[in-house]
Amino acid sequence: MKKIIITIAVFMLTANLFAQNKSDKAEFKAYQPGFYQNFILKDVRHVNESLKPKEVHKHFQMVQTGYDIPNKVSDYKREWANPVISQGNAGTCWCYSTVSFLESEIYRQTKKKVKLSEIYTVYWEYVEKAKEYVRTRGTSNFSEGSEGNAVTRGWKKYGTMPYSVYTGLKNGRKYHSHAKMYDEMMSYLKSVKKANAWNQDQVVATIKAIMNYHIGEPPTSFKVDGKTYTPKSYLKDYLKLNPDDYVEILSYKQEPFWQKVEYKVPDNWWHSKDYYNIPLEDFMRVLKNAIKNGYTMSIGGDVSEAGFLRSTQAAVIPSFDIPYQYIDDNARQFRFSNGTTTDDHGMHLVGYTKRGDFEWFLIKDSSSGSRNNDPNAPEFGYYFFREDFVKLKMMGFTVHKDAVKDILKKFK
Repeated sequence: MKKIIITIAVFMLTANLFAQNKSDKAEFKAYQPGFYQNFILKDVRHVNESLKPKEVHKHFQMVQTGYDIPNKVSDYKREWANPVISQGNAGTCWCYSTVSFLESEIYRQTKKKVKLSEIYTVYWEYVEKAKEYVRTRGTSNFSEGSEGNAVTRGWKKYGTMPYSVYTGLKNGRKYHSHAKMYDEMMSYLKSVKKANAWNQDQVVATIKAIMNYHIGEPPTSFKVDGKTYTPKSYLKDYLKLNPDDYVEILSYKQEPFWQKVEYKVPDNWWHSKDYYNIPLEDFMRVLKNAIKNGYTMSIGGDVSEAGFLRSTQAAVIPSFDIPYQYIDDNARQFRFSNGTTTDDHGMHLVGYTKRGDFEWFLIKDSSSGSRNNDPNAPEFGYYFFREDFVKLKMMGFTVHKDAVKDILKKFK
């Protein structure tokens, strides 16, 4: 019996030694913040933040309390346009506003409701900018901005495509952010300039590669209603839209009226001289006539005024700036010349109404400033511009030539 007990003890000791000598396993696990991070450091940060002096940023703004503002979309007689869409954190208002306008034009002429890809046009606009950068040996403007007529110019050369085919949104992104992409392209172009390496094919290929990584490469063909199209055949055969039917109306005194002139702003990077320059009174007359006769338009100008409030989404010119009756060609040019009117933003004018002594315009917008209200409200993504604001601060608009044919007859 004693031998049996000794044998069992030896066996258990051997088994225990064997278990202790067995190899342990290890693995990589995500770091989990503990008490130190969740309590001690959190308290340190909270106290440090509370001790910092709080600087309150204030903006000089008009008080619009008491104004009878038509601030409901239902207040306006409007033409068809697609639902609002955000441009995200990208300087592409020129494209979003004009594509929205051309979608409305397609519906006006064919009754087709289509949603088109803005980023497809942005992609090829960067390619054209890169070519110009090479041609001018780095002196042309390469930025995120452009003008409304860049869209029709781009469509003539590259066509267009549905949004569903090419969104430019990758990796689950919901909103565009082109800052990193732009910085990479600009850094590369600066290196090209520094090295004097002006090989256009190589430059364009590199710019495309950067965009392909960030926003994807657009397809060369796609199917719509079971039929295969290229971007150019889709524009011609399906959308049936002629880019040559659209004109740019401008009003500034620094160039002769009743002539086609260059709009001298940085975003007109290719120095287009296709702007029909007309006096302000004619400018306002044809703009009002166009929207009242069923034509929408892409408009652009300055949106950084004391009378432009994101809280009310309404834009007016306050009396402490200039009374309405004094807004004329000189007042408009004065602000453009001294830089207080700039080429800030492009939007889509889709409707109008009359309230008191003023006419108002319904503005569809792609920027974040028009989205500080209820996302489910009809007003989400819209502004309300009183006519004095348009008269003083909106520099030009893109419209179908038939809407302004009486004006065009006066040009040689």
